[in-house]
Amino acid sequence: MTNEAFISLDYQEYSPEEMQQRADDFYGLMNRRRSVRAFSNRQVDRGIIDRIIQTASTAPSGAHKQPWTFCVVTNPELRAEIRKQAEHEERISYESRMSDKWLKDLEPLGTDAIKPYIEEAPYIIVVMKQLFDWEADGSKHPNYYVNESVGIAVGMLLAAIHNAGLVALTHTPSPMNFLAKALKRPENERPYLLIPVGYPAPDVEVPALKRKSLNEVCVYYD
Repeated sequence: MTNEAFISLDYQEYSPEEMQQRADDFYGLMNRRRSVRAFSNRQVDRGIIDRIIQTASTAPSGAHKQPWTFCVVTNPELRAEIRKQAEHEERISYESRMSDKWLKDLEPLGTDAIKPYIEEAPYIIVVMKQLFDWEADGSKHPNYYVNESVGIAVGMLLAAIHNAGLVALTHTPSPMNFLAKALKRPENERPYLLIPVGYPAPDVEVPALKRKSLNEVCVYYD
């Protein structure tokens, strides 16, 4: 008897040589990904953003609840308000919330409380996590492993952005509750991340960072 809740896996097998080549090629692509803080105002076709978000939404999630909403903001007045409130929170953080060690760790990145990219990039994507869903009778239905699920989706979002030939930045103004209010999001959603997306500004520079080696991030137990 066939279980209609399941379908056959759509799986493509590759030879070991092809697998290694694909792994090498994808690593080469993603190793060029960098966080960018200066954006061009060049426009990006909305269909590209749609497909990027659809790609992120293929991420696995607890009980397949897909507990995320991607709020894509282009409205200039709304972006100006979000920037104003984000910079307000950031100033407080830099002046009193962050420890001396934290500030010292940020020095090589050259970051500060001023966030022009919120208005410069053609899109900002505010990722919301859904803590629960609403049942038809108005009761709350919990979502599971929400932070983990949304974190995986954001990772896939960043990979899809880079794969499409665009750049992005993960920005976490803290606290972020002002985003839910500015976007008029429902009670079950909380801000998770703000991501400007677009083309890099001409001649943009990024910090000269060194990634950890494989031996520093991976341990095999043979």
